[in-house]
Amino acid sequence: MTTMHERINDKLLAQIQPEYYEIINESHMHSGPATESHFKLIVVAACFDGLNAVKRHQKLYGVLAEELREGVHALALHTYTPAEWAQNQQGAPASPNCRGGSGG
Repeated sequence: MTTMHERINDKLLAQIQPEYYEIINESHMHSGPATESHFKLIVVAACFDGLNAVKRHQKLYGVLAEELREGVHALALHTYTPAEWAQNQQGAPASPNCRGGSGG
């Protein structure tokens, strides 16, 4: 059985062809049992050249549409062109801890 992490990995490699990427399972940071439902993606790809953040995210949502329908509840996207990544010495920002469904 293929894990959600593996599915995301395979699709990123095949359809986005990133120069660099990280898939981080952050499910343990959220309420409920730790599963493969919350991910943070850091993706550096030439295909993002000339695209604003919304278009980059839409591109990834299109690639991962099936995974979003089948169990991925949250997807934090950090997208960079190779030039942006070369200038970015800090990496992607840290994700906040879950505040739960009540916002508390």
